[in-house]
Amino acid sequence: MHAGKMVAPVVIVAIAVSYYAVVGMALFQFRLPGAIKAVVLIVSGLVSLILVYVLVERIKEIRRGEEDDLGKY
Repeated sequence: MHAGKMVAPVVIVAIAVSYYAVVGMALFQFRLPGAIKAVVLIVSGLVSLILVYVLVERIKEIRRGEEDDLGKY
């Protein structure tokens, strides 16, 4: 099992997604136009979704035994 190699990517994605969630919630403390708030929330949400997608793909690679993904390039 490759659980040890999955810890770092999971932790990094969890920290990044948490950061974007906090930024999104903190945004409502400021008096900003609704359009700016919407853009920041959409961008933060999209970045979080992309990070989770990349994490899932990385976990699949690790399970297949492709620990060195840079070797393909």
